Amino acid sequence: MHLPEMGCATEFSLHHQDCLEGMRALPEESVDLVVTSPPYNLGISYSTYQDRRTPEDYLGWCVAWAGEVKRLLKPDGAMFLNVGASPKNPWMPHELVLALRNLYTLQNTIHWIKSITVETRDGRTVSAGHFKPINSKRYVNDCHEYVFHLTKEGECKLDRKAAGVPYQDKSNIARWGHTGGVDRRCRGNTWYIPYETINSRDKERPHPATFPVALAERCVFLHGKPPEKTVMMDPFLGIGHAAVAARSQGVGKFIGFEIDEDYLEVARQAVAK
Repeated sequence: MHLPEMGCATEFSLHHQDCLEGMRALPEESVDLVVTSPPYNLGISYSTYQDRRTPEDYLGWCVAWAGEVKRLLKPDGAMFLNVGASPKNPWMPHELVLALRNLYTLQNTIHWIKSITVETRDGRTVSAGHFKPINSKRYVNDCHEYVFHLTKEGECKLDRKAAGVPYQDKSNIARWGHTGGVDRRCRGNTWYIPYETINSRDKERPHPATFPVALAERCVFLHGKPPEKTVMMDPFLGIGHAAVAARSQGVGKFIGFEIDEDYLEVARQAVAK
């Protein structure tokens, strides 16, 4: 896990602005890391944005903003793109990443698990996390989303141990030479990150579609660049969870764009705490 350098404070540049307009004003190859989650075109009720485009219009818009992201990314930069689906539109995440295949290499596909039930070897059933239940005779509850790790050439080196987990069997640390004596192994591409329990959605999570701060933090870990030298961006800032992650990890500079003034104010308050 990265630890912020003593005295390293994140520089924030948060804009009440459409991300396409804002990104076009930034110099090329000036961003190291993008962690973002655009609207999913699933009819979600945002305060300002209308989340109901035709499929063709939506994918064309995504290619436009993702093209600007690519222009801004440094050669070893990366975008972690969080996208979810709905039971009635399960193709959307796959259609989106395929629409971007002429811009990016899909280097990794990560599954963000919000809720999981595991049957243990001793016969116990353990359930953890939160999900939005649905009443359906056709679909199961949707308990996960995708995080697509997109890079320019597919050659970006990662810090797998920074985002990793301790060995369950500690004897493996000495047995395997690749451990380097460190009690940390690659986590893999399945990330269990539940939402934090809240008492009031309006007060504590006013945005209808957010990812946890821990998800963005893990992307910072995995990207592996010294955080104090990293420029991080979220074109769809929302209430600022990526910005909070940048602050907690001592990222040198964070840039965010948000068209909803109320969401942006929540983000500004969050990073000021």
